[in-house]
Amino acid sequence: MTRALHPVAGGVAILVIAIFWLSTAISELSGSDGFVVLVKTLIPWGFLLLIPALAAAGGTGFALAGGRPVGRTGGRAGGLAAKARSGDFDAAFYGVQAVELVAGAFNLWLLARNAIDGRQMTAPRRRARPRR
Repeated sequence: MTRALHPVAGGVAILVIAIFWLSTAISELSGSDGFVVLVKTLIPWGFLLLIPALAAAGGTGFALAGGRPVGRTGGRAGGLAAKARSGDFDAAFYGVQAVELVAGAFNLWLLARNAIDGRQMTAPRRRARPRR
C-alpha cells in the first residue's frame, strides 16, 4: 500500500502547488483586483488537500526510505489572503507575492526532482519484477 500511496500523494502535492502557482501568476497578470482577491482567498482552502498530501508523501517516503533522512515543506498564504481581502495591494503584498512565486517554482522543482530520484532509486526493483 505504501508503494502505491507515495507516488499518488506526491503527484497530488505537485498538482496542488502547480495550481497555486499558476492561479497566482494568472491572477496577477490579469490586472483584476477581484481575481487576485478570489485566488488569494481560495489558496488557503487548498491547504486542506495540500497538507495531507504532503504528509502522506513525506510519511510514505520516509517509510520507503527505511529511516534514512528526508523532507522539507512550508507555506505563507494566510497573510496574503488577508491583505487581498482588504484590498491592501501595497509594496509588501507584491514583495511577498514575488517571493511566493519564486519559492513556489523552487518547491515544484524540488518535488519534481524528488519524484525523478524516487523513480531512479526503484528502477532496479521494477526491472526485476516479472511481467504479468
